[in-house]
Amino acid sequence: MNVQQLENELWEAADQLRANSKLTAAEYAMPVLGLIFLRHADNRFKAYLPEIEADIPAQVPADQREMLIKLGFQGKAAIYLPEAARFDRIASLPQGNNVGEVIDAAMDVIEAEYEVLKGALPRGYPAFETDLLFDLVKIFDRPAIKAATGDVFGRIYEYFLNKFAMSGAQEGGEFFTPPSLVRMIVNIIEPDHGLVLDPACGSAGMFVQTGHFIEDVRHQQANDTVTFHGQEKSDTNTKLARMNLVVHGLDASNIRQGNTFYDQVEHLVGQCDFVMANPPFNVDGVDTKKVEGQVKPIEQGGRLPFGLPGTNAKTGAISNANSLWVQYFYAYLNDSGRAGFVMASSASDAGNKDRDIREQLVNTGHVDVMMAIGNKFFYTRSLPCTLWFFDKGKPQDLHDQVLMIDARNVYHVVSARSHIFTDEQHANLNAIVWLYRGETDKFVALVAHYQRQVDAWLAAIPGRIAADSAAIEQLAAQLQAFAQGARLTELNASQPDDAQLTQAQLDDFKGELAAAQADTCAEGNTNTAIAALLAACTQARAAITRADLASHSGQRTLQAALDALAPQLRSAGKVLEARHKQWLKLIETADKTLRARSSKAFDGKAVRDGRRALLAADPKKNEDPTVRDAVLDALKQAAYFIHQVHWLHSRFPHGLFEDIPGLCKAVTVEEIAANDYSLTPGRYVGVAAAAAEDEDDFAETLREIHDELAELNDKAVELAGRIARNFEGLLG
Repeated sequence: MNVQQLENELWEAADQLRANSKLTAAEYAMPVLGLIFLRHADNRFKAYLPEIEADIPAQVPADQREMLIKLGFQGKAAIYLPEAARFDRIASLPQGNNVGEVIDAAMDVIEAEYEVLKGALPRGYPAFETDLLFDLVKIFDRPAIKAATGDVFGRIYEYFLNKFAMSGAQEGGEFFTPPSLVRMIVNIIEPDHGLVLDPACGSAGMFVQTGHFIEDVRHQQANDTVTFHGQEKSDTNTKLARMNLVVHGLDASNIRQGNTFYDQVEHLVGQCDFVMANPPFNVDGVDTKKVEGQVKPIEQGGRLPFGLPGTNAKTGAISNANSLWVQYFYAYLNDSGRAGFVMASSASDAGNKDRDIREQLVNTGHVDVMMAIGNKFFYTRSLPCTLWFFDKGKPQDLHDQVLMIDARNVYHVVSARSHIFTDEQHANLNAIVWLYRGETDKFVALVAHYQRQVDAWLAAIPGRIAADSAAIEQLAAQLQAFAQGARLTELNASQPDDAQLTQAQLDDFKGELAAAQADTCAEGNTNTAIAALLAACTQARAAITRADLASHSGQRTLQAALDALAPQLRSAGKVLEARHKQWLKLIETADKTLRARSSKAFDGKAVRDGRRALLAADPKKNEDPTVRDAVLDALKQAAYFIHQVHWLHSRFPHGLFEDIPGLCKAVTVEEIAANDYSLTPGRYVGVAAAAAEDEDDFAETLREIHDELAELNDKAVELAGRIARNFEGLLG
């Protein structure tokens, strides 16, 4: 779904609370999150309900049917919702009912069903004004919220932390982990068995993504293959984590509240198969006396096997806890365990005792991958970070190497303040790790997937072009009927002398219409370009059918033909867009200049429908894609997936790992030692050679500039309004 649309709707909900209640931010944030919990739980419940009901015979009595539905949710990535807790029931209450009591009762019945949620769900909804709460429920019943999927709960958690200062999270460096980074960590360490620990679990986004990975990639159920252990300092966040896991059908029984600096969870030291985390960055003030006892070998239960970092000369406290976290993640791993975590960029280059700790860590041979991430991935602050990866089970041939990846130039612009990784950017960066690990079969499978995607989009193009042409033909017929049947007398009726239309104006329109029709006929330029594209698409699909997609050499041969097709796809998109603009201009001329609605020959509804087909759908209104959207999307997607293979093959032409300047390098321990044990990827990978910017990269850059300009314009309008109101206040 459109994340910004979701944010806007949530802001509207929160703003209503702020404006119309006497509750503080801390008092109203949890109740709103409780509504989000109910909404998201209902979404997931409904996603599985049809499948479960389909297995229940129609003649089963209602009470037994409900029991069978409840049983059917066992093992599903969702929770069973009793009738009293379903959001539709709450949203359908008549105005004036005590909706607060109904919501409290819904929380009660859910906690009665799930022991792990005891005390976690918010209450106190009757304290809200009835009308306010009723409107709030309606806001969370809008289409954008009802369609929400994925780890939206974590995004909402972050949203409220930062918009309404529910806690001092920003000041403490406790940033919500962006889903892009969570997914990258999970994809690289592949947590699919055993004990999985997050000692700074926040709202449990790492565990939720692990569940998706196990279900989508391993085709298993997370509760059957892994055991989650999470620790979180904040009581509020601990409740959020439990709610998030339960709503995804995941085991939340091992989520505990505790300060990981001091609450060691000793029984997990040296025992975990996987550790994942986004700890608070650059924490100072950790009590040295409370952690110095942790300095001992892992075999003796120590969590700081490489020693203490530096301390503050005045207070004696740990001056920066980043190196504590790094050691904790390492110490919790068993002999074959993997870890992936987010860390401030400064931690990979810090000096003094932090440098000494890194030296010992690097010399273990267990540092696997370091990945630099650019600005704007964190939703609330524009700060870069680094993803660290450990692997105690690394093969011997990689033991003295670390893979450095500089991904700072890999991103997709969501807005001027937010970047993400697309699915394909995730996969392409992951492919570098596969090649480094010698997993070439995964690289070949990814390329084959992309090339099959190209085939699927090429298959869609003829039908969508036909629909686009049919829409043009229908519109042309309507405008032709107007051009032939329009009379100056009816067009000029009741118009003043200086607004009278002339025959010359009507004739000019007829001429423009004839030119547009000629362009779309068999011999016209547009039709010729379309025919050439369709022939090229047919040839490309035949080549895909013949290609050996199971071999790198077969994929390379095919890609040469697809690379040649890509410019033609982009060119065809521009031709079709030009055709759309030409016909939209004709509609505008007829409607605005010639006053076509005054003519009996003008079918206003039919022309409006034709115009609608040639315009882009408005995502803010949840409109379905138009004919124009469908055809342009097919062309863009075919070219897009061709570009993904080109990105991979241009960097790894032999289907094997190699150092790529500006992107990745396998660095030896000796080279790291020569660089004072820095683990900053940019220091090693160098700078990519200057190259001509391709059209996809240019479009991304242009989109970023446009979004930033739009945001600045919005701020300018807001500031202008505020200044005007202030002046009015000063002037009385």
